Amino acid sequence: MATGSLGSFVHGDDEVLRALLRRRAAGSQPGARTEGQRIALVIGGGGMRGAYSGGMVAALDELNLRDCFDTVYGTSSGAFTAGAFVTGQGWGAGLIFQNHLACKAFIDVRRAAARGRPMVSLDYVIEVLTGANPMKWDVFLDSPIPLRVVATRLPDLQPHTLTGLETVEDWQVVMRAASSIPLLAGPPVDFGGDRWIDGSVSEPLAVGRALAEGATHVLTLLCRASTEVREQPGAGPAGLPFWGRSLDRLVPGLGTVANGSRRYSESLRMIRDVTHPGRGGAHLMAISPAQACGVSGLTIEVERVRRASDVGYRSVRAAAEAAAG
Repeated sequence: MATGSLGSFVHGDDEVLRALLRRRAAGSQPGARTEGQRIALVIGGGGMRGAYSGGMVAALDELNLRDCFDTVYGTSSGAFTAGAFVTGQGWGAGLIFQNHLACKAFIDVRRAAARGRPMVSLDYVIEVLTGANPMKWDVFLDSPIPLRVVATRLPDLQPHTLTGLETVEDWQVVMRAASSIPLLAGPPVDFGGDRWIDGSVSEPLAVGRALAEGATHVLTLLCRASTEVREQPGAGPAGLPFWGRSLDRLVPGLGTVANGSRRYSESLRMIRDVTHPGRGGAHLMAISPAQACGVSGLTIEVERVRRASDVGYRSVRAAAEAAAG
């Protein structure tokens, strides 16, 4: 079934949701699949826009769909949201944005102007996830649903999923590496002999990666409403406008991230076009927020952030109910 009947905020093939619902009905568990399918969840980043996808994974958790995925991919802030989902804390992924991150301790533009420090504090995020709202970091060490965190390697700006994670400390470093942008969210992070920055610089949505690693079905959660995404060619670093290329020369990755509304283009073309050569016959679906709530990557107005989380939650619930009907 085409997804037009599910609403303009759902893109692609609703067979992805149907496959998840079949697995739920059958009580299918990770590592014990027999139907020959591999279903991946892809969560994009976007700073405080992650409130949308936080609400989305809360809905997936409430629908008891977590164990129906085989792999989860997270980029930038989406890595933290993906981590909450994989560790069984998806129910609170939206709440953390409004309760803990919508504040100047996390985002304060004056820090950069007055003190030359990053305006986004990843130190604060790690502090929250180890204290006030603890992440179950140890679950990553033997989770039956692997989390693939995408980061960008310097200096070649190539995307990779970071591997060789053997301790909780490794996971905390990798989460930081996947979100670091000089001037904006901190300097490059050293890990595994390389230097890393935000994964969304090179691969904002890991749809192609999921397919390359064997996914037959991919559900992608977007943190931009359909009205906020411009699908057009040349959306990667090479296709940036002059101002974006200038920023990238000044600070690798900054211009690419700043031009965020265009960065989903290639993945959205693949999701929407059943004839796209990169699909290989796979079923692809993306869910956008059903409406824009005026939340940017740096928004800390609590009520807007709360609405974004609620819209994300309701968008997934509506899509799942329509697919089930």
